Amino acid sequence: MRKFHQNREAIYPFDEWKIVETKFEPRFNHRSESIFSLGNGYMGMRGTLEEGIPGDVQSTPGIYINGIYETEPIIYGEFMACQPQEYQSMINITDWRSLRVSVENEEFSLFQGTVRDYARTLDLKQGVLTRKLIWTSPQGRQLRIVFERFISQSNQHLALMRCAVTPLNFSGTITIRSSVNGDVNNFHHLRDKALQVLSTTCTNEGGAVISETKNSGFTIGCGVTHRTYPKVPIMGSATTTSLEFIAKFQGKPDQTLFFHKFIAVSTSRETHPQKLQSFVLDLAEERAEQGWEKNKQAHINVLAKYWEDTDIQIEGDPALQQGFRFNALQLLQSTGRDGKTNIAAKGLTGEYYEGHYFWDTETYIIPFFLYSQPELVRKLLEYRYSILDPARQNARRMRNKGALFAWRTINGHEASGNFLGSTVQYHINAAVAYAIHKYVEATDDFDFLAEKGAEILFETARCWADRGVFLESRGGRYCINEVCGPDEYKPGVNNNCYTNYMAQFNLYLALKAGHILKERFPEQYKLLVDKLDLNEEEFKQWEKCADLMYLPFDPELGIFPQDDSFLDKDPIDIDSIPYEDIPLVANWHPLVIWRYQVIKQADVILLLFLLGDQFTLEEKKANFDFYEPRTTHDSSLSPAIYSIIASEVGYYDYAYNYFMQTARLDLDDYNKNVWQGIHTACMAGSWMCVVNGFAGVRTYGGKLWFKPYLPDKWSRYSFKIKFRGCQVKVVVEKETTSYTLLVGDTLEIMHNEQPVTLTQGHTQTRGNHE
Repeated sequence: MRKFHQNREAIYPFDEWKIVETKFEPRFNHRSESIFSLGNGYMGMRGTLEEGIPGDVQSTPGIYINGIYETEPIIYGEFMACQPQEYQSMINITDWRSLRVSVENEEFSLFQGTVRDYARTLDLKQGVLTRKLIWTSPQGRQLRIVFERFISQSNQHLALMRCAVTPLNFSGTITIRSSVNGDVNNFHHLRDKALQVLSTTCTNEGGAVISETKNSGFTIGCGVTHRTYPKVPIMGSATTTSLEFIAKFQGKPDQTLFFHKFIAVSTSRETHPQKLQSFVLDLAEERAEQGWEKNKQAHINVLAKYWEDTDIQIEGDPALQQGFRFNALQLLQSTGRDGKTNIAAKGLTGEYYEGHYFWDTETYIIPFFLYSQPELVRKLLEYRYSILDPARQNARRMRNKGALFAWRTINGHEASGNFLGSTVQYHINAAVAYAIHKYVEATDDFDFLAEKGAEILFETARCWADRGVFLESRGGRYCINEVCGPDEYKPGVNNNCYTNYMAQFNLYLALKAGHILKERFPEQYKLLVDKLDLNEEEFKQWEKCADLMYLPFDPELGIFPQDDSFLDKDPIDIDSIPYEDIPLVANWHPLVIWRYQVIKQADVILLLFLLGDQFTLEEKKANFDFYEPRTTHDSSLSPAIYSIIASEVGYYDYAYNYFMQTARLDLDDYNKNVWQGIHTACMAGSWMCVVNGFAGVRTYGGKLWFKPYLPDKWSRYSFKIKFRGCQVKVVVEKETTSYTLLVGDTLEIMHNEQPVTLTQGHTQTRGNHE
């Protein structure tokens, strides 16, 4: 096995519930903007400074709305038939962030005067960002300044900011300026300006900016209002693209002056364009009347419930405790909850990957939420149903039947112009099907299956049954050629092992869904069969394809070949690759990468996890031993899966090391690219490492299975799982694991392959080696 990656030195002090920056360093500003991001699934903002920064400091200011994008034509260097013609990019919307403080004729800036007692803190428990400091102006005036902001978890349209200023050694005029700027741009990807301001309106305390995208047809409204304590006049003004509000205080030593900003944002997706202005103005004013504390408490209450169900408590490693909670907060902040949106690869923390949704959701994000927030998972799957028609169009583009979900998209249409990194990855269909299976298994929500899920399963099965071929050269087996599995370093291969197994699973699942609907929802079954023009012959064809699926295995090596050609490619010693060449995708020509036995991310190893009950422990060990030394982990999706399988086969040092790389990938900036935005799938992977890895949790045959152990560095860990209307608390210690049924009457689970019956309010304890 190859040597471990070296874990990075911590950037932020260890604190189980906080991320604290104790010194502002301009060279790290770009990175900090991602780390200190806020959001609520609908809206997100990067951690840019309220007062702004000089132009020579790297920065990507950004405020985003999930699923709101601009379109532009894809420009190709050469013509190729049937390529996507238009991409979508999440846009940077109206900038409502600015608050500037000045004393007499001196404006506060971290870049002039002197700063002491500086601390910027992201409170993970409360989802609030605070920045505190004492500033001495060039002329010697001292002020204590506290900025605080949050994006409401209790109302998706709402954000609040406040500035508290305390003169320390003088009396004088202190001015606070608040602005809203509609003249914004994207800093990456889009060639042209996306937003144009339609109107601005202003009163003394508040106002609104209404903007419209040029091509995609979205209208966006941003309304603000303000309050001051003690109360002073606020003077508002407007230009054609912006608003500004000025409040002047007469400050005295040790007197704290407050300026509150209430922001409301909505779009034409959920509010009629003609009502946008009144909606955002009324909401901002309504919440201003309620006041800062009431709005903040409502926000905190939502997070308190979230942490009650989702938190993993780790005793013995504060670094990983902090890492997990940071990841869990960022996932909640970035995930859509309305059935119309999803979660982007960078969440709502940056423009990179253009706000696109990938298979990451079904394979990594949904497992994280499923056993604590199942209602949110239903919404993520409803999004997939909402784009089923574009998926059907995508299948037709590829001359397939049924539906083929786009590899990267916002509106359902393929947004990638590189088919070797997108359309070739048919396995996204199986990822969606697998997520539907896991959701229904965990919730018994058969209504969803009848109303939406079965239609997705039928259309994806239809695609698989049309995509392959029965080959005599393979003994009449059903083969799927010219695809790419999760390992993107091997596109256009035949019989990718992961793809074939998952396609078989998708086909069988569709047949099972048909039987369930026919028995339990006969009327809906008939309507769906008629709608899709399905018949028994087609169902039989699905069964034949699944039964005869070619499933590669090499008996000599005892492994599952990744594809038909992988074992014939040039061997390579991964450890011989220079560090500066990693990631290979950024440094080697694709043809160079393709010729080697080098893997970007977990492929066969992911299969061994998702369909784990189909493989023996010996097979898992043999495949881990073979593929691990050939994997560069150039994708952040990879280490979590290797950690899980390492736990299962008893390679505990490997499991822990890979877990470290998922839990603190962004906090410690492993890849030196967190400035682009967080890595949401990897963040979800940190939960999977603990629950699926260390605790050995699986769901086989409609039951929860546990095979727990305690990492050497920990004294214990605990978490909760919701399953079929029940909730179980699990506490893992060195020698024993305790299970307590918190919700539900009874639940039978499996501990180390032995049945355990839980009853509400009682704790069952079992040995970890039983």
